[in-house]
Amino acid sequence: MKIEAITLRELNMPLVHFFETSFGRTYSRRILLVTAHCDGVDGWGECVAGEDPFYSSEWVESAWPTIKHYLAPAVLGKSLNSARESAPLMARVRGHRMAKAALENAVWDAEARQKEQPLWRLLGGTRREIECGVSIGIQDSIDQLLQKIEIELAAGYRRIKVKVKPGWDVNVLERIRSRWSDIVLSCDANSAYTPDQVEHLRKFDQFNLLMIEQPLWNDDIYYHARLQRELRSAICLDESIRHARDAAAAIETGACRIINVKVGRVGGFTEALKVHEVCRLTNIPVWCGGMLESGIGRSHNVALSTLENFRLPGDVSASKRYWKEDIIDPEVKVSPQGMIAVRDVPGTGYRVREGLIEKLTVRKETIRAS
Repeated sequence: MKIEAITLRELNMPLVHFFETSFGRTYSRRILLVTAHCDGVDGWGECVAGEDPFYSSEWVESAWPTIKHYLAPAVLGKSLNSARESAPLMARVRGHRMAKAALENAVWDAEARQKEQPLWRLLGGTRREIECGVSIGIQDSIDQLLQKIEIELAAGYRRIKVKVKPGWDVNVLERIRSRWSDIVLSCDANSAYTPDQVEHLRKFDQFNLLMIEQPLWNDDIYYHARLQRELRSAICLDESIRHARDAAAAIETGACRIINVKVGRVGGFTEALKVHEVCRLTNIPVWCGGMLESGIGRSHNVALSTLENFRLPGDVSASKRYWKEDIIDPEVKVSPQGMIAVRDVPGTGYRVREGLIEKLTVRKETIRAS
């Protein structure tokens, strides 16, 4: 499989409804797509870096030149036996994991298409359907949040996750639990708290949460281990887990009982598989997190979620929750039972709507081997 060219595209896609976390509110997404042109087959990847360097130090304006000037030249013209071989070619570049993931995952898609094999099988997945949860951002009022939860529960979703921050946490969780005492509920802090708020965080224990996701600093494991000893609720780590070594350190120190695997955050499918294996061998359940992806990134999340140890409902929800019109066909759909059926079509299992992508594209560039 020879990588002949790489095409970068930026799309502008407005969200159906704003999404707010402790970082701020998002109304639309700048979507960075990567196409790997390999021996007449095109593989597609998506860079999940945001519009701003808030969730991560990466953002769209860092990912584009990094791919153009460093990552694409590292793989262009190379003949690979498998997509896994692209990861070490890019290893000279430190960090920039979301940029690396976009390119590597496009090559995985190309390999699956060339082999006429579903991507999920190529990754080693075993599940024929995956459980779905939803992530609901901070709203203008608690009543508005409750209305959104009611809609998602009626749609069949099996886990509700709400974003929290100081001033929008205990009172919110109280209202949710007073209305729905037995739903699977978790919360995500996106690093909004500090260790001196442990007494406040202990109040979360009364709500029978599946997990509290990333309460402390985005790069921390040590203080999460101290906090986990103080809480009955399970801590789930997200931003702190950049690779399999972080996962191993977090598990050994007792910093968490659950890990969120985001394929972009860890640098691509190759490292995501390693994180999954570390957790599987230590009986730590994992689930797939979302980054407001278009259907291309979402289809990659579906494929990853078929692996054995993805035992908890992830944030892999339906396309229509985010987009009036998605860039894949068919769109990702969730059954009334809260499940996504896994498709047996080669590659991601979804057709890329190139005409719509061209219509939404605001810039485009193809890089070829010099």
